[in-house]
Amino acid sequence: MVNNLQASQALAQRRSHDVRRPRIGFVGVGWIGLNRMEAMLAGSAINACAIVEPDPGMQKSALERAPQAEVVGSLEELLALSPDGIVIATPSALHAEQSIAALEAGVAVFCQKPLGRNAAEVKAVLEAARRNDRLLGVDLSYRFTAGMEQIRSLVLQNAIGKIFAAELVFHNAYGPDKNWFYDPALSGGGCVIDLGVHLVDLLLWTLEFPSVKNISSQLFAQGEKLLDLKVEDYAVATIELENGLAARLACSWRLHAGRDAVISVTFHGTEGSLAFSNVNGSFYDFTAELRRGTQSEVLTTPPDAWSGRAAVDWANRLAVSNRFDSRADELLKVAEVLDRIYASG
Repeated sequence: MVNNLQASQALAQRRSHDVRRPRIGFVGVGWIGLNRMEAMLAGSAINACAIVEPDPGMQKSALERAPQAEVVGSLEELLALSPDGIVIATPSALHAEQSIAALEAGVAVFCQKPLGRNAAEVKAVLEAARRNDRLLGVDLSYRFTAGMEQIRSLVLQNAIGKIFAAELVFHNAYGPDKNWFYDPALSGGGCVIDLGVHLVDLLLWTLEFPSVKNISSQLFAQGEKLLDLKVEDYAVATIELENGLAARLACSWRLHAGRDAVISVTFHGTEGSLAFSNVNGSFYDFTAELRRGTQSEVLTTPPDAWSGRAAVDWANRLAVSNRFDSRADELLKVAEVLDRIYASG
């Protein structure tokens, strides 16, 4: 089976040298936005045509990578330049609105997660993408790690038999450093929508998006059950799929984890288990293992420069076609699970 990275590389190889490089605008070039710009400039054939960023220092850093780019004052000014696509790395409350504005202008979109603060916003963006027949992508970057690529391939090959359980963990010893993360009206929620979105996506994506039957959850803020006007910093959820699989999800900010982060995704089957986990608390280094009984086989190890691959994949697809890709419908399925976790908690 061809994985995401292989598919992206194949698309890039199929492009002839005379294909026009997509002109890409960048809305927000803080740490993540700048990282995705660097990855796209290095790993795909794009031209960075414009930047929207109010911070002079961040503008300077972006222009050092893309000196030909024009700095403009707003998304509207950027769209007036008729780019082929834009990359959105702004606060969550702006994602849906900015994505829709670009799509209505006939511009393809690659957005940081979450695409919307709830399923209704995600649905509105998808409708705009479909209505205007434009490519839409979201930075669900863990799909593009070598470890998860290998695990998904083995799951689809039935390598561990019938899968009956999954364990999904993302604990962060730190909390976000921007105030808007702690306002539910701006962020849409706390650690679930910030970190849990990756876990839900990896669960559903690995299993080819089965239907979800039941969800129950408990949400906490500073050790107490979640109250109105706060965002959760610890969450536990049980997700039962229609095929009977039971998944347990746990995520948190500022947990006493004894290390920077604890990140893992494990699938248990009747003939083995597949496990993806971070190394020594790292946010970037991961291993994947196939486990049978007391034995384990290492599938992948660091280094693996995965963080910008989702953006590169989108750019390579855009170079081939800017038309709507129905795989974007998966984004709504993930958002609906997040909504149900919040409703239950």
